[in-house]
Amino acid sequence: MSNPLIDMQKPDVIFCIGTNMTECHPVAAIGLKKAIANGSRLIVADPRRIGLTDLANLYLPLRVGSDVALLLAMAHVIQREGLVDLNFIESRTTGSPAFLEHIQLFTPEWASTITGVEPTDIETAAIWYGSADQGAIYYTLGITEHICGVDNVQSLCNLALMTGHIGREGTGINPMRGQNNIQGTGDSGALPNNYPGFQAVTDPQNQAKFLGKYGRKTDLEKGITKVTALDFCGDQIRAMLIDGENTLISDPNRKHCQQALESLDHLVVIDIFLTETAEMANVVLPATAFGETDGTATNTERRVQRLRAAVSPPGQAKPDWWIISQIAKRMEIPGFDYQNPKEIFNELCSVSPIYTGLNWDRVANGEFHWPVPEEGHTGTPILHQGEFVNGRGIFTVVNYRDPNETISDEFPVWLTTGRRLTSYHTRTQTGRTQGIDYLLAEEALEVHPDDVRDWGLMDGDWCHLSSPRGTVKIRVKATSRSPRGTVFASFSFSDVPINLLTGSGYDPITETAELKVCPVRVESLF
Repeated sequence: MSNPLIDMQKPDVIFCIGTNMTECHPVAAIGLKKAIANGSRLIVADPRRIGLTDLANLYLPLRVGSDVALLLAMAHVIQREGLVDLNFIESRTTGSPAFLEHIQLFTPEWASTITGVEPTDIETAAIWYGSADQGAIYYTLGITEHICGVDNVQSLCNLALMTGHIGREGTGINPMRGQNNIQGTGDSGALPNNYPGFQAVTDPQNQAKFLGKYGRKTDLEKGITKVTALDFCGDQIRAMLIDGENTLISDPNRKHCQQALESLDHLVVIDIFLTETAEMANVVLPATAFGETDGTATNTERRVQRLRAAVSPPGQAKPDWWIISQIAKRMEIPGFDYQNPKEIFNELCSVSPIYTGLNWDRVANGEFHWPVPEEGHTGTPILHQGEFVNGRGIFTVVNYRDPNETISDEFPVWLTTGRRLTSYHTRTQTGRTQGIDYLLAEEALEVHPDDVRDWGLMDGDWCHLSSPRGTVKIRVKATSRSPRGTVFASFSFSDVPINLLTGSGYDPITETAELKVCPVRVESLF
């Protein structure tokens, strides 16, 4: 996030797109509710009538996968209405002439034919955001889990740059992280393209820096993503270590994923429970849960926090860092003689420019947002104040493109997937929590009542949900939350493996799967 969570209470206009915040980030969403109570206007763009739409001043029910068309039209209106911040563009950006000429083509009327959103509503959204003194954008996986996920994010950045809604209180581009410490994991270098601190692996200076530090030379090329790793299983990759992820349930195209893991000679899983993925492993190593572990975590607002064990771990459970260190020692890899997480965190601070001014003791109270570039620095709650780290904000010329698969006579219905408040992710934890079944005992397919009638279904009955990759059996739930022609289900329940259906395409840059768009067929079992 470019701005801290407290800033959620400050904008004049809040634009939420592709985020079911009140279900997926319910605590953070309290700030949004406070802003609305204080007079902020909320724009929500989402294919479903999620709970957030009940709070909205303006709801844009766009078709799944059509975000770029909507955002291009909003940019068109902002320019047409003279709401472009010319001073900001001139002093802090590059690439504006080509971008401003490009968006003249994309009228709200054009976008309406793709998104299904009324042109007048697109205009209203653009004018509200463009004329705000403090306009903020919030998004999550509904933006990134598309073949055009990078295009979607760049389109949002274009809106912020052309209005100057960046680098100030109550503004910014704010992606809400989907899981605890996802931000900290990236900070630490668990990415195929970066060393710790987002230092590019393709930069020879970074290569030399880490060669000097660890005595091992790495290639000047990006590593492979998990998508490619699964494709290589059984061939170039013969063994795999999965730490804290239920890959079999959370990944797209389950059949392919299962075949990939089964083709390995050796699979090791580190986890706190025996998940569906762990059940496939040759070796399972029990890890400690958050309340049993000392360490650090960095949250969605870049706040670095200490974690303190509250209870002793059960049985043979050990911290992940200890397990990984022991494996490294047995592989005779030097440099893993850590005695505690303090040593590891201080080492991270010594190699990461965004953590340089921190250490184990300094983060004890969780008060610092990175970057903290030097000792004594007070942290950076708001990014891009006065200047961009890389010089100037870059406008990107983006064009709309259809999802990888679109509806057809054989698969005439759009499926979009996501999460539910009561079943976190793959239910590794919530599925074992007493009382959750009372709130959500099973997964159901959300279908508009008119579609339920027209498709010969009955509320509460079972149906077959099919895509080009397979078929699952699922119960029907009639609800107006889903628009006609679009159905929704979460991927949380292993007995209703929704990700058996998904996985038709991936963003070519990030290799993020298009989990939010999948053409399907719905058929009654009776």
